[in-house]
Amino acid sequence: MTQGPGRNHRNGLTLQELLQMFPDNETAMRWFESNIWPDGRKCPTCNNPDTVPARHPKMPYYCYKCKSHFSVKKGTIMQQSKITYQQWAIATYQFMTNVKGISSMKLHRDLGITQSSAWFMVQRLRESWKELAGVDKMEGPVEIDEVYIGGIEKNKHADKKQAGSQGDANKVAVIGIKDRKTGTIRAKPVPETTATRLGEFIEDSVEAGAKTYTDENRAYAGLSNHETVKHSVGEYVIGQAHINGMESFWALLRRGYYGTSIIYPLNTYTGMLMSLEDV
Repeated sequence: MTQGPGRNHRNGLTLQELLQMFPDNETAMRWFESNIWPDGRKCPTCNNPDTVPARHPKMPYYCYKCKSHFSVKKGTIMQQSKITYQQWAIATYQFMTNVKGISSMKLHRDLGITQSSAWFMVQRLRESWKELAGVDKMEGPVEIDEVYIGGIEKNKHADKKQAGSQGDANKVAVIGIKDRKTGTIRAKPVPETTATRLGEFIEDSVEAGAKTYTDENRAYAGLSNHETVKHSVGEYVIGQAHINGMESFWALLRRGYYGTSIIYPLNTYTGMLMSLEDV
């Protein structure tokens, strides 16, 4: 595949290659089986490998131990859906390769399914991506920053405006940390941006003593091994001290959240975008 220009280019399949990879439902089902059961088929209910093919129209396997029929959909985001394996495979790839996410209307048009089915798929995909965020602490160096996401008061109808509100009123604060070594990003909406609240998230996410870079926010003043840039006086890069990686992530978060994802909770979209950034 020929690479396109731009620093955000990701290697991947063309649409033609994707359709060649999943030409029909049977091929897509086998692909899911090989990835979900890499060591051989197991019952998703009791984890028993003693299973056999069955003639059930929707559950093609039978477990001797718990005496139940099952398919590779059971226990996954595909469970209890009539959507085909081929449609799930194509939707998953589209979801992974669109940093801003993908709307249910686009899936509805691309896959030829109802808009409600497409909405169901997008919701399941987003929830599953939240679980991909790593739990290991970052070793650093790390960039730490916070942003406010929400409606702008002057752009709201009069009956929606909050009396006396300005600046960050009615917005949700999100703290984010990027590990420069691995490129991993961890972000989370928080109710307030106090030193205590932000410090708890940093402590849970970053190894003690790791090199940290932030702006001049006083909430970060107590961090050890810490350098800052003062945006208020026009400082953005001083040697290795900058938070450009997090600011790029915030730009993606804003564009995507206000684009295709505005009807979804902010924490759902943030979790999905963190995982896509690591792909």
